[in-house]
Amino acid sequence: TTDDAPSRRLAVSVPFDRETEGDFYRDPPKSDKYTYLMENGPVTPDLPVPLELKPAWKQGTGRYAPGQLGTAASFDGASYIEVGNIADFGFFDAFAVAAWIYPTADTGAIVSRAQDEAEGQGYGLYLKNGHLQANMVQRWLDDGARVETETTVPINQWSHVALSYDGSRMADGVRIFINGTPVKVKIHLDDLNQSFGVKQPLRIGAGLGEKNRFHGLIDEVRVYRAALTDENAAILAAPEPLDAIARINPAKRSAAQAQKIRAAFLDQQAAAAFHKVREQILDLQEERERLLASFPTVMVMRESATPRPTHLLIRGAYDHPGDQVSPAVPAVLPSLPPEAPNNRLGLAKWIVDPANPLPARVMVNRFWQMYFGTGLVKTVEDFGSQGEPPSHPELLDWLATEFVRTGWDVKALQKTIVMSAAYRQSSRLTPELLQRDPENRLLARGPRVRLSAEMLRDQALAVSGLLVERLGGPSVKPYQPAGLWKELAGGEDYKADSGAGLHRRSLYTFWKRTSPPPMMMNFDASGREMCTVREVRTNTPLQSLNLMNDVTYLEAARLLAQRSLLEGGESQEQRISFAFRLATARPPKVRERDILLSSLNYYRDRFHSDPASAVKYLNQGDASRDQRIDAADLAAYTTVASLILNLDATVTKE
Repeated sequence: TTDDAPSRRLAVSVPFDRETEGDFYRDPPKSDKYTYLMENGPVTPDLPVPLELKPAWKQGTGRYAPGQLGTAASFDGASYIEVGNIADFGFFDAFAVAAWIYPTADTGAIVSRAQDEAEGQGYGLYLKNGHLQANMVQRWLDDGARVETETTVPINQWSHVALSYDGSRMADGVRIFINGTPVKVKIHLDDLNQSFGVKQPLRIGAGLGEKNRFHGLIDEVRVYRAALTDENAAILAAPEPLDAIARINPAKRSAAQAQKIRAAFLDQQAAAAFHKVREQILDLQEERERLLASFPTVMVMRESATPRPTHLLIRGAYDHPGDQVSPAVPAVLPSLPPEAPNNRLGLAKWIVDPANPLPARVMVNRFWQMYFGTGLVKTVEDFGSQGEPPSHPELLDWLATEFVRTGWDVKALQKTIVMSAAYRQSSRLTPELLQRDPENRLLARGPRVRLSAEMLRDQALAVSGLLVERLGGPSVKPYQPAGLWKELAGGEDYKADSGAGLHRRSLYTFWKRTSPPPMMMNFDASGREMCTVREVRTNTPLQSLNLMNDVTYLEAARLLAQRSLLEGGESQEQRISFAFRLATARPPKVRERDILLSSLNYYRDRFHSDPASAVKYLNQGDASRDQRIDAADLAAYTTVASLILNLDATVTKE
């Protein structure tokens, strides 16, 4: 088998043979995983990355002494070495830290990139009361991974120590080696939910406060961008130089010595043809790792081999258990299918069993609400005894059975609803209908309901030609007012995407519950603090201000105007009718067209008399404008397009 060549992933090497000089290899860009799984996006250092790192002693002058391999740095419990802005790892990054240590006290930081205060954020390898500790911490008590060795490191004696983390976000992925041998650890915290990346330099001999400085000697500090294997750790802990190992009879070499000389041969002395093939294999291995790391992950549950006893809680008190209960489905509904196990798999089969009357009815009722504004069962969130009975029970039954009969075909169900006579009738409301059926529960007229927040934005992008209809992928960050995140939640401010990320469907919008997208909240989207299946509809002046001034809609209006000028025809009437029909799915009435024409001419004269304001108005948004079109004309049509996008006929389905 080929060696995995950890030297290819070396980040830091400080041997102290030339004082603090060493080899440093720049951190690669952060993975997109950090952007989409951390609430505030990735932690990015404010410190500039210099062209050449120059580690320096702090709080004292550098002192050196004979080390395990040449010269070692000597620490007095106050001074330490600040390496700089490198080895900026997070919870998805596999990495390793290794060093030779000669401690003269039983407590002190060895290598860290952490806040230099007690229980600070970051990662590091520490000596605490003789035990080695590995900490990767966002918050000391409830967000991190902290482990400690059961065995101790001897004082006044050289030992090789190493920390290895596999990027799994689990404490089980943290390993500690002493003299090349993995040792048992006690887990103090195993709840790593956010990245422990921190805006601090890498330090040797310091971390977690002044009382945690190192006393003694440190030699051969190395940091890798990969986890260590047992073989890697054994090689690093082999103190003998290569020439000394070469003089030992191969049969008498230790396993670590044999591995060390083999690795050196493969890295430095192998034949050119063999070396080339090996490098190709290693390249492919790294490419495979990058490919696997790019795959999205999903949580998977499995049944426990020994189910945990579950009790009815008396009055809901967790410390007052009552009778023991077992898994089952509600007695008023059909029982589990005969072949279904009494677990989650059986529950899933029961949910989609044609004999189960509930799931299909719940689903078709929600689709009906989407089209008509109100479900056949008005309380879409409650089909139980406290919910409202269906207005048309036979229709609900038929739709549900058709849904199941067609193999749960969602597209076929949508076609059935939109082609029905109930949906295709006029939504015109007469005084008699208003008196008899104000909520249209009897379906005597077609639906009239304002579009949802997501549909409003997607519609504007679609009619303007901006909508990116690619399916799947990570969340995106469209336009949002600057400073809003900092004002409401603190931390890193919102940074909008560019290009396609600005114009994807609202389904993909990045959502932060402490500061949700303001446009969505203005139009009554759920705050996602709880499950909401029946959204309210309000009409407020703020909604009009949003549609007239939000960058999303100003940019969409500009692109709709551009489409009208290029595709709508030669006359003003044709272009306005084109834009109006795109937005409302009908041609404008004569009075509507005359008002829009009057507005067009007014703004056309205004922008021609002030070209600078036209250009300023058109600079809203990231999408480029067609330079062939006169700026004043485009600005005038943009104003009319903005008016069209704000019309009741556009934002309301009727």
